[in-house]
Amino acid sequence: MGCICFKSLQLKPPPSITSTVVDSQDDDDGDDGQYPLIFREFSFEQLRIATDGFSPGNIVSEHDEWVPNTVYKGKLGDGRRIAVKRFQRLSWPDPFEFIKEAEAVGRLRSEHIANLIGYCSDDSERLLVAEFMPNSTLSNHLFHWEKRPMKWQTRLKVALHTAKALEYCNDNGINLYHDLNPYRILFDKVGNPKLSCFGLMKNSHEGKNHSTNLAFAPPEYLRLGTLIPESVTYSFGTLLLDLMSGRHIPPNHALDLFQTKNYLVLVDSALDGQFSDEDRTELVHIASRCLKTEPEERPSIRFLMSTLSRLQRRAELWPTNVKRLMPSSSNKKTKPATEPLKLTPFGDACLRADLCTMHELLEKLGYGADDDVVSNEFSFQMWTGEMQENMDHKNHGDAAFRAKDYDTGIEFYTEFMYGAPTVSPTVLARRCLCYLMTEMFSEALSDAMQAQVASPEWPIPLYLQAACLFKLDMEAEAKEALRHGSALESY
Repeated sequence: MGCICFKSLQLKPPPSITSTVVDSQDDDDGDDGQYPLIFREFSFEQLRIATDGFSPGNIVSEHDEWVPNTVYKGKLGDGRRIAVKRFQRLSWPDPFEFIKEAEAVGRLRSEHIANLIGYCSDDSERLLVAEFMPNSTLSNHLFHWEKRPMKWQTRLKVALHTAKALEYCNDNGINLYHDLNPYRILFDKVGNPKLSCFGLMKNSHEGKNHSTNLAFAPPEYLRLGTLIPESVTYSFGTLLLDLMSGRHIPPNHALDLFQTKNYLVLVDSALDGQFSDEDRTELVHIASRCLKTEPEERPSIRFLMSTLSRLQRRAELWPTNVKRLMPSSSNKKTKPATEPLKLTPFGDACLRADLCTMHELLEKLGYGADDDVVSNEFSFQMWTGEMQENMDHKNHGDAAFRAKDYDTGIEFYTEFMYGAPTVSPTVLARRCLCYLMTEMFSEALSDAMQAQVASPEWPIPLYLQAACLFKLDMEAEAKEALRHGSALESY
């Protein structure tokens, strides 16, 4: 069988993860050669030589009879280091099905994946060949650390890179990942997390698919024995639990802790001081949504990616004084601070942090403020299917906002803004209020500030900032924002 070749992607080297727990595990890991990512067929003899006859000393991981594979490390004749997954003889009885699955995974090329570079189908032997990751697994560094525990910022980066890998796979037609867990996250030479490509191949035993992680299997798998794309989100939720707590917490136990808001038990005590209470609460919140019993109630991978990206940016700035994020005073004349404020009903509701009244008034405002950014923002676009889908996200967000389903509103508004050609200040304002309603005050403040940047003549973002700052116990800053909003409205 001939080689199937793909041109290697020209990617910039990804930034390294600074972590004291990631060190090279082998003295012979020093080859720095750059090899083209070419997918090909290997002979069994080539892989036998590469692994020293499948030597027990080269075993990276092995499992029991229900997990039909053993993974070996090896080295090709050109010096390239590889990981070889060897299935048991009863696996994949149909060689054509095996080759078809391997070729589909072999087409993927991402900086967030330990990519598949080949396969072997020789008589009854079935093997996969992937890039070798020399710095072990997330499980090793997260649960079995000896020097220092993995930092909060690093844990967020692992979650974000994993979400990016899953989203890339979804975009390329592979929406199932089997047995997502800390053993499936690997670290490359410089400490960047990569998702193992082996999980993109379904597990097979005598031609039948099965899951290997039944203790934390999604509810639909236990009911029906099948996996669906939303099952991956459930597994991602269990991964978030592992990252937060630094240990395995059964989902059912975690759900009990979610309901009682016993967040301290959920978060690794070794992380004290590395994040804000709001960031911890938000991560716990999205993990709980991933673990919803009904698949349709779980968030999309794209939503998770967007949320984790925002959390990571804040982690990089922690600790940061919120005052630095406060908008600078307008160049327009303001009234003396001692003069009584003349507030509109919306401004007064923000002063009192009356969220119900704020919701009622904000719903009546419509989308007029978007005209400050671009005329007819929502009508000038070419109505391709993608654009229409994006507008559907906004419409679903608006429906959820009216129905006071704030979690759903956040998800759909985030989906809309992910693909919108310009920033919508009123969508930001609505999502801000959704965040306020779900007690994500820092996220709400961020949206209010972005809305002000997008529409500096609109006073609503300043009033929303005041409400957020009151919730964050920053009364002086909140009153300053109210004064700015009042001055802008009366100018």
